Amino acid sequence: MIELGCGTAYLSALLARQGARPVGVDLTPAQLDTARRCQERSGLVFPLVEGNAENVPLPDAGFDLVVSEYGASVWCDPERWVAEAARLLRPGGRLVFLTNSVLATLCVPEEEGYAQERLLRPQRALNRLQWPGGGIEFHPSHGEWIRVLGANGFVVEALHELYAPADGETHEYYDIATAHWARQWPVEDLWAARLAPLTINLQEDSHGPLPAHRRARSDR
Repeated sequence: MIELGCGTAYLSALLARQGARPVGVDLTPAQLDTARRCQERSGLVFPLVEGNAENVPLPDAGFDLVVSEYGASVWCDPERWVAEAARLLRPGGRLVFLTNSVLATLCVPEEEGYAQERLLRPQRALNRLQWPGGGIEFHPSHGEWIRVLGANGFVVEALHELYAPADGETHEYYDIATAHWARQWPVEDLWAARLAPLTINLQEDSHGPLPAHRRARSDR
């Protein structure tokens, strides 16, 4: 498996403890340095690669699972990183990613802070969202995610809209929504999709151009 935008690679480490053989990819050297220190302490050692999730320096079809938890799924252009996920997966492989819910993002003030109980921004502006304090995030609508995934050969298996548990508490380090808000509305979206098997080898079939990940493989 490969994690795109792994940060300190704690998710990869968790999956490694369960028997996975992860590779972590992140653009930030400082994050990878922290990940290596965590590996030294835990004894869980797996490859860490410095690279952009929109252009991963690894060969095609090398993984059965691609994951992203607030990594590429938030910080990278979906048109580009989803295409890379498709390229990296073997046919039939799975993509699982977690991001803020569309509704939570619509309700967060422009100057940042907890989500409010009303819409505060237009949905059409979410594809590329620049925060006043710096940083650009990508928050496509559900329909846009489905379009991007389908264009790259994925079949959506599930969209889980996640709420806070009944006994959840508001934490200072989580400034997207209060527990009270998140018990009423979904605060996170967890997507699962599977890459359709590759059944044709021609550049185009009778229905038009191939999905992006298939064109990329035939061009190499």
